[in-house]
Amino acid sequence: MQFNKSFALLVAVLLLSACSQQKARNPISQSSGSFMKESIDRNKKLVAGEEQKIDALMKQDTANTYIASSKGYWYRYDQKNSRDTLRPKKGDVAHFTYEIKDLDGNIVYSELELRPQTYRVDKEQKMIIGLRHGLKLMRKNEKVTFLFPSHLAYGYHGDNRRIRQNVPLIYTVNLTDFSPENTVSTSEQ
Repeated sequence: MQFNKSFALLVAVLLLSACSQQKARNPISQSSGSFMKESIDRNKKLVAGEEQKIDALMKQDTANTYIASSKGYWYRYDQKNSRDTLRPKKGDVAHFTYEIKDLDGNIVYSELELRPQTYRVDKEQKMIIGLRHGLKLMRKNEKVTFLFPSHLAYGYHGDNRRIRQNVPLIYTVNLTDFSPENTVSTSEQ
């Protein structure tokens, strides 16, 4: 029995000493970063090309004045509300309708298909980032047309239905109403 304990102790000491003397292995190969650089360059070209198309569309539309947002999209007022000053903020519940077109003006999704929407501002992720930002610029009863580059719309993935990858889009949005989150009735939730 003493032999078994001595043997077990010897095995334990050998295992511990073998584990404690191991050095970390160096990586077999090191990345040069060329993949990331190529990806960044490809995305810059994609964004520049989309911005050129959007710029051409705005220049062609001489009847309207477009505003450049700080978030990387453009918009125009189709119906402006100069009386009200309030805009939706985080937690407010916005009610709106919208339509989606491609840059050629072809309807991708009609307002009828998309139905009236309810959105809790900055508390839901169910819509594209461009529209999340755009709604916060609007006042009640305003109609605004947004020009979103693909990275603020459905990006490199598309929507798996009608919107292909890397497609800039036109959103025409009508903000019908909004209210603070705490005044929403429980039947709407």
